[in-house]
Amino acid sequence: MRKIYLLMRQVAPAKPTVLMAALLCSSITAWSMDLLQAYEAAKRQDATILAARASATAAKERLPQARAQLLPGITLSLSQNNNNLTSTALNSLGSSQVSRNDYLSSNRTLSIRQPLFRPYLLAQLRQAGAQVTDSDSNLETGEQDLAVRVCSAYFEAVLTYEQIALVRAQVDAYATQLDAARKALAAGSGTRTDVDEAQSRLDIALAQEFESRQNIEYTVRQLQVMVNEPIGELSPLDVSKLDLQLPESPFVEDWIEQAEKNSPELRMLKARLESAREEVNKAQWGHYPTLDALVQWSHSTSENVTNINTEYINTSVGLQLNIPLYGGGYVSSQVRQALAGQEFAVQTLESDRRDLSMRVQKEFRGMTENIPKVRALEQAVKSSEQTVFSSTKSLAAGSRTVMDVFNAVQQTMGVRRDLAQARFMYLISKIKLLALVGKADTTAVSEINKVLQH
Repeated sequence: MRKIYLLMRQVAPAKPTVLMAALLCSSITAWSMDLLQAYEAAKRQDATILAARASATAAKERLPQARAQLLPGITLSLSQNNNNLTSTALNSLGSSQVSRNDYLSSNRTLSIRQPLFRPYLLAQLRQAGAQVTDSDSNLETGEQDLAVRVCSAYFEAVLTYEQIALVRAQVDAYATQLDAARKALAAGSGTRTDVDEAQSRLDIALAQEFESRQNIEYTVRQLQVMVNEPIGELSPLDVSKLDLQLPESPFVEDWIEQAEKNSPELRMLKARLESAREEVNKAQWGHYPTLDALVQWSHSTSENVTNINTEYINTSVGLQLNIPLYGGGYVSSQVRQALAGQEFAVQTLESDRRDLSMRVQKEFRGMTENIPKVRALEQAVKSSEQTVFSSTKSLAAGSRTVMDVFNAVQQTMGVRRDLAQARFMYLISKIKLLALVGKADTTAVSEINKVLQH
């Protein structure tokens, strides 16, 4: 950037706006929050990941709930009633005789029920285990996605800052050239066309600057929503630390194999398939009888009006067999519904497995193809800067026009913008590829954070 400023100074005297742009660039590099700090803050504050953790905690309770239904159930029932009995009887003379009797009655019953044969409870226990695995894998998927979201939002914000610095440099260059064109026109050596062209380029650049400043507010807000903390400054990319390396394994097939083994997303869908299979088993067991063991002890007093002031103690031990005979087709419908749910889980898993393969290939190519692209753009920046220098010298010699200088400057800014985007796309593809194989953790983010200025 500074080279372009120096080159433009050869066309006209330096303006205060150039110094302001330089100060802007230096202020942008004095940032305080780095990527790792943003990631750690997001792990503590991001609403999406907090919701996933709460969901995983809630899902873990399904396992003890399902296990509890296989254990004995003990209930204690207590009751006490105040009874008021009024009876009317006819005597031998035909007159009625009314008698009243007030008495207390009570009942205490202790029951123990132990399921002996309820196969659907065993299927429900296995299903609960699958559901816990599903929720844990969903949480892990959310954690992998959090690393991707934070990196993407962080680099998008940093890229926006770099873009506004480039646009600001264009504004200053065009302002300088406009001033030079006006002076040349006043001296009789310039043309009105040069002034109009400089003014047009300056107006366009100012509009782009306004748009870039709006993008800064939006991109920083994206990151702030995740970290839930005020964001002052961000650490920019240190190009000298950026080591463009191929993925750990140079073969995309190895990455696809790792993804199929370690992807929490696939693990989540496999757990859902297992849960759907157990749902089928639960539904099919609805046709079978159930058998429970019962133990009951009861103590009652004044149990009925004919046995006032009597006391009973009863202990019973037995078995209870329930045989479903006809339910109107309800169980059969449940079986068909469960089978359809199982097929849905099978096809969802297969679809995601195929899609995962495509996403791995995409991010793998994003890393490998951006390496030569970055190197080519680095060379293109050098060439475009040389073009600016040559056009500026030729303009002073009279063999080039102001339009040629403008085009050279605009081309340089465009190449610099493409170079910044390619560098960030390489880093984003890297974290996305690691997320697909379940390795986008604090260690991975720390490695990427090393290429920032500190």
